[in-house]
Amino acid sequence: MTNIPWDARLAALLVRPLCNSWVTPNHLTTLRLATGLGAALCFGSGEWLNLAAWLWVMSTFLDHTDGELARMSGKQSRTGHFYDLITDAVATIGLFMGIGWGLSSSLLGGWALFMGAIAGIAIAIIFHFRNEIEQRSGKAATKQPGFAGFEPEDSLYLLPLITWLDGLALLLLIAALITPIIAIVVGWQYLTQLDKV
Repeated sequence: MTNIPWDARLAALLVRPLCNSWVTPNHLTTLRLATGLGAALCFGSGEWLNLAAWLWVMSTFLDHTDGELARMSGKQSRTGHFYDLITDAVATIGLFMGIGWGLSSSLLGGWALFMGAIAGIAIAIIFHFRNEIEQRSGKAATKQPGFAGFEPEDSLYLLPLITWLDGLALLLLIAALITPIIAIVVGWQYLTQLDKV
């Protein structure tokens, strides 16, 4: 229990009443996709930044609900898992592309679009290689390090604070610098696995 992230624990608590209802894990995945794309569009507008940030927090939390409901209700499926992976990739890529688009009228100009594209493409590569590793070696092989019930991606729960502090440009710059490095590391892990086969 101690290794389970806090948001996953809360998600499990909240979806338990849905186990015997008409709600399926795919319904929650679709809601995650809708809120994630809504956040991306709001960030892209360059105007509704606070709404965008809170939509993203909702989307990030919903990402845990579908898996928890699937496990509790016995409604796990390969199709649902694949849908969840695609949704995660599309929403996260959309987030950084939206932030880049929204900041293109700032001092960053066209560089914002470039940085958003770099972060988005790197994230697509990361999702691809992590999916390949999971298919070969199981979900445990893609487990990210955590600390005190928090995982690296939980940092995006801070988006409302980052937006409020006018820190989106800094976030985009950091994402454009770090995500390609992570993509290289995950790609190397994948190639290392291939060598062992």
